[in-house]
Amino acid sequence: MKIAILTPTFNYYSGIDRVVQLQAEDYAKKGNKVTVIALEASIKPKNYEIISLGMPKNPALQRLYRLFFFLDNKKMSYYKKLKDYDKIISHFYPMNWLAYKAKKYYKIRYAYFNHGINTTGLLNNIWQKLYMALFSFFTNITLKNVDEVYSVSKYLKDDLKKASNLDSKVVYNVIDKKRFNKKAKGNKIIKKYSLKNKNVLLYVGRIAPHKGIDLLLESFKIIKNAIPNAKLIIAGKPTFNSYFSKLRKLADKDVIFTGFVEDNEIPGYYAACNAYVTASLWEGFNLTAAEAQACGKKVVAFNIGSHPEIVKNGILVKKGNIKKFAEAVIKLLR
Repeated sequence: MKIAILTPTFNYYSGIDRVVQLQAEDYAKKGNKVTVIALEASIKPKNYEIISLGMPKNPALQRLYRLFFFLDNKKMSYYKKLKDYDKIISHFYPMNWLAYKAKKYYKIRYAYFNHGINTTGLLNNIWQKLYMALFSFFTNITLKNVDEVYSVSKYLKDDLKKASNLDSKVVYNVIDKKRFNKKAKGNKIIKKYSLKNKNVLLYVGRIAPHKGIDLLLESFKIIKNAIPNAKLIIAGKPTFNSYFSKLRKLADKDVIFTGFVEDNEIPGYYAACNAYVTASLWEGFNLTAAEAQACGKKVVAFNIGSHPEIVKNGILVKKGNIKKFAEAVIKLLR
C-alpha cells in the first residue's frame, strides 16, 4: 500500500513529530511505501521518503503562513501529486488541506489524527484568541470529508466532539520502549552537568507559555527551601524569545537550560533525574511524561487535559497551584 503521512514539521524536538516518525517506520516495516510530507523536516528517514515543501523561517511569519496556508496556490496544488496514493494520514493543520483536496478530487482514503485543536482558553490576548479561533475554524473545514478520525486521548476525543461534532477512536501515542525503559543510562548527563549527589528534576519539551515553565520555576524556589541540593534541568528549544527572556530572569543558578537536545540523548536525561516535572497548562497527550514513566520515573503535573489518563506513576495537583506542586515534588524526593 502507498501511504502519505502529512505533518507541518518533522523535527526531533517535537513530541508529535517523534510520534509521526514511529508511525512512518512501522508502516514501512510492514511493507508499505511511505512518504512523509512536511513543511519543514530535519529527521533523517530510515526506510521511507521525506518531502519538505518549505515555509518561512521567521517564527512570526511561520505562524501566519501556517494559518493561511490555503492562500499559497503552489503548495496547495501539491494535492495533485497524491492521486496515486492509497491512503493519506494527516496529523495537524494546515496539512489537512492537502488530504481534504486529495479526498475531494481523487477519492483517496483520508485519516486524521487529532492531537488537539482547541487551546483558546489558554491564550491571554485578543490576537492570540483570534488566531486560535481561526485555526480551529479552518481545521473544521478540512475535516468535512474525513474517513477515519483518531484522538490520542479520551480528553481529546471529547474535545473534538464538542468542537467539530466528530466521533473518533482513541489511539494512544506509542512509546518507543526499546529506547525508553528502566535500562537507560544517565551517567553522561550526570557527569556533563555535575549532578552527582543532587536531587534532579527534569522537564523535556518546547519552551512555550502554555507549558507553564514560569510556574515551574516559581515552584522550584519553594522546593529549594526544603531540598537545598535540588537541581532543575529544562531541556528543550525556546520557541518564544520574549517568554524565554522572562524565564532566564526567574531562574537561579540551580536551573539548567540545555537548549536543543539531540534525540538520541533524551533517554539519558530521563535516567539522570529523580523525578519528572511538568507545569503544563494544556496537554492533549504529553509524550514526555509517558516516556519518563517508561524509564521508571515518577511524575508531578497539574491535573489538566489528558494527564489523568497518562500520569499513572506520580502525583497530580490542582492547575496553577505552585505551593501544592512544590509539596508534591518534595514528597517524592524525600
